[in-house]
Amino acid sequence: MSSAQQTAETATFQSFANCFLREINPGISVIHREGSRSCECIEWTLASQRLVLRAEISSRSLCGPLHFGSLWTRPAADPQWRRIEPMSALPFLIQDASRLFEGSRHESARAYELGLMQRVLQSYQGTAENLAVARPLAADGFTFLDAERTIAYGHWLHPTPKSREGMSFWQQGSYAPEFGGDFPLRYFAAANDIVRADSAIGRSAADIVRTLAAHAPLAPGETLIPMHPLQAEALMFDPAVQALIDDGALRLLGSSGPRFAATSSVRTVYNAALPFMLKFSLPVRITNSLRVNRLHELKAGIAVARLIDRAGIAGRYPGFHIVRDPAHISLALPGREESGFEVIIRENPFRAGRDRGIVTLAALTADPLPGAVSLLEAILRRLSTGGERDLAGVAAIWFERYLDHALDPLLTLYDDFGIALEAHQQNSLLDLSSGFPSAYYYRDNQGFYLAERHRSSLARLVPEMEEIEGLYFPEADIRDRFAYYAVVNQIFSVISRMGHDGLAEEAALLRILHRRLENLARVLTGPGRRFAESLIHVPTIAAKGNLRARLFGVDELQAQDTRPLYRHIENPLWNAGAAERRGHALAS
Repeated sequence: MSSAQQTAETATFQSFANCFLREINPGISVIHREGSRSCECIEWTLASQRLVLRAEISSRSLCGPLHFGSLWTRPAADPQWRRIEPMSALPFLIQDASRLFEGSRHESARAYELGLMQRVLQSYQGTAENLAVARPLAADGFTFLDAERTIAYGHWLHPTPKSREGMSFWQQGSYAPEFGGDFPLRYFAAANDIVRADSAIGRSAADIVRTLAAHAPLAPGETLIPMHPLQAEALMFDPAVQALIDDGALRLLGSSGPRFAATSSVRTVYNAALPFMLKFSLPVRITNSLRVNRLHELKAGIAVARLIDRAGIAGRYPGFHIVRDPAHISLALPGREESGFEVIIRENPFRAGRDRGIVTLAALTADPLPGAVSLLEAILRRLSTGGERDLAGVAAIWFERYLDHALDPLLTLYDDFGIALEAHQQNSLLDLSSGFPSAYYYRDNQGFYLAERHRSSLARLVPEMEEIEGLYFPEADIRDRFAYYAVVNQIFSVISRMGHDGLAEEAALLRILHRRLENLARVLTGPGRRFAESLIHVPTIAAKGNLRARLFGVDELQAQDTRPLYRHIENPLWNAGAAERRGHALAS
């Protein structure tokens, strides 16, 4: 077995097992002895199969994933342990998780079990293929696109982080970011009366698109519509689209214009020379969801772009930026809310010359590639001038500057305007062109949570926000989502990465974060203050159950209510505060 395959096996087990122990069964901590060797393990008794599984803990974390080493299993009635490979152990966890939900669904648990196994195998295969072509980034010489292409594993909070359905192996070289390809878009000419478009900036969506293929042969009364090649192919099988073509209201023009590269989301495409990126619907299911641009998301992108301008949010928080989605274009099909032609036009702040050192948190905190160190470790060791003691000091300074840009403005924005952002690893980017964080960028118009208490003040600035579904939430719901995305998913990933790499003590970083939240709770006055207090004064914190979502077949992008997916886990910030209080008591 190749190194890539072995690493993919370990990574696939690690991501699934961490979800299993958080969402299904925490197991018990035991010591495994084998000859003269002993090691700490997590042990799961899987009653539905009458067996016991042990996983060696090769590296612990206070707030992130456990890393696993050797695995053993035995029948419940037999004391003899035997070693087992990661991909051979996974079916035991999958079956146990699936059977726990038997009776709560119309379909059989076995069907869900097999579906989940398929996704796990897809994720393993995708990870192995990614690792076979992956190369570590140079700490001092990567660009935005380099970083977007280097996420080989996916994030640790998902049981099948690299599962992907709807893209053939021979298409990956062009359309999958990990393979480094690029491609021209396909273009349609559409009759003006079926085009739907809007823009929050001085240029219309149609004008922006026209610059992409200036020589495309448009007839009078037609508008150019760009499309991802995979989506264009799928749309040609739609009878309603074929009817438009037969009626002469729509023409397929073919490939044209500049070449684009997929970013880490797969469906948002980028060209370093252009002022805009484009985000498409795709006939591809990635992790849990079919990737579809919804009408309310298109409207939300416009409304939020106007809100950022009218409220003066841009420039209000130094070093903090929201990447806007200020225009969109699509076609209207009778009887449908979405046609499949929905295109989101996103501003591109990372054009050539301004793209150096821009990295998504998902790439920065990912496990290292075989034989390499993580990108974060490479950057911190480059910044360090001395030994391990100096390295820990540099890590603490780096972390403080990261919080300056990635935490304080997020909570202050929420406090000022009641706007919370779905700031998870992939939506969060840092400018590390100098090594230390100098700016934070948030992207994704799907991830805005507006507080109900601020509805009237926001509506005065942008009246149409009242009509957009899925924008306003009660403060309690925002608290759970904000805590998961901004803290558990994003900030904890930085802390656990530094801990696993031996760059700093996680407990020390948690204390820094705790003190920062205490200070924010003192200076903020509204929902940001209440949110900061909830993070440090409550013993649990919200986390999303991605494995449960998979077991119940929930597509988060289409589900009406995702609240049941959130559950509360032990809050390491509460523990950090308790430890600090004990330290102060002893000192006094």
